[in-house]
Amino acid sequence: MQTQQTNQLPLTDCRFCSLVSKANGEDPIGTAGTCDHWLIMEIPQPWPQELFQENPTIKPLIGLFQELTVKHGVKLRPMLIAPDREYSHPGFARVLYYYRQDMLFSQFEKQEFVVPEGEATALVTAILKQLMQQPNDLSKFQHYQQQTSHIRELMVCTHAQVDLACGRFGTPLYRQLRKEYASASNGKLRVWQTTHFGGHQFAPTLVDLPQGCLWGHLEPEVLDLLVDRNGSASGLRQFYRGWTGLTKFEQIAEREIWMQLGWTWVDYLKAGKVLAMEEVAEGQEPDWAQVRIDFADPHSGTNGIYEARIEACGEVMTALNSAKEMELEAIKQYRVSHLVKRMSEKF
Repeated sequence: MQTQQTNQLPLTDCRFCSLVSKANGEDPIGTAGTCDHWLIMEIPQPWPQELFQENPTIKPLIGLFQELTVKHGVKLRPMLIAPDREYSHPGFARVLYYYRQDMLFSQFEKQEFVVPEGEATALVTAILKQLMQQPNDLSKFQHYQQQTSHIRELMVCTHAQVDLACGRFGTPLYRQLRKEYASASNGKLRVWQTTHFGGHQFAPTLVDLPQGCLWGHLEPEVLDLLVDRNGSASGLRQFYRGWTGLTKFEQIAEREIWMQLGWTWVDYLKAGKVLAMEEVAEGQEPDWAQVRIDFADPHSGTNGIYEARIEACGEVMTALNSAKEMELEAIKQYRVSHLVKRMSEKF
């Protein structure tokens, strides 16, 4: 397999993994990760590298997180956001909980709580225990719940202590979104700084909730399209990391469908399944996969499936972390070689 090396960046001129990734043409699609739940807490900065292990609010929760994900197999993504002078309240902490309600879905359902700081650990404990179907006291927090399901949340990683690229490129993007877009949204959009959620090499990287899409290598000139959706979705192709309601190869197929259908696809209910995949040794990436995307249009009542074949189309060299001595790694790149749509009866 050939290694693609386009627009090579001299490593002597680069301290940032995201510049290497971008210069070498790494496609971010399929790197969003997969989750059924998001649990996001408001924790003041500064954020040290080992924040999750050291912070007194979070440290008591580590055992429950591990039990939930390892023993119970729940796909939950924890994340922290920095308090905002406008959104936040002194002495209180915000907890955002998003969850997948159905097999076919288009966005995550949301619950938001603003609780006294001393109650944040107890609230998150109750949420985690509920997910494990254990006795909990979540009901006592209901009067702290906020009616914010109408608010879109854009979350930008600025966690420089984990990787320099996130601070260098995420911070100015966050400031632009916060100043220019959130302020003009009439309360329908909030923009947050977040801790790391994966993909240093794609900085600046962003989570769009409640939709649950991840974006990377973002540039100021595409923000209008990302936020306002006022042009062709194809203009965002190279920045799309994927929808977290799907797995890696399903995400690759889903982007192809989205680029063909345009913004109407965002509202479609969908689910994915890997039908077949090349068998490879542990730690290796397959050269092909066959996937299926089920969909339903909630407006017309039509539904159907897409079947797609995903094939490797080369490799690029990338750097997974920013460091004084950059360590490069070859990453397979994929394309959709075949895509078929089949319609079903109205649901």
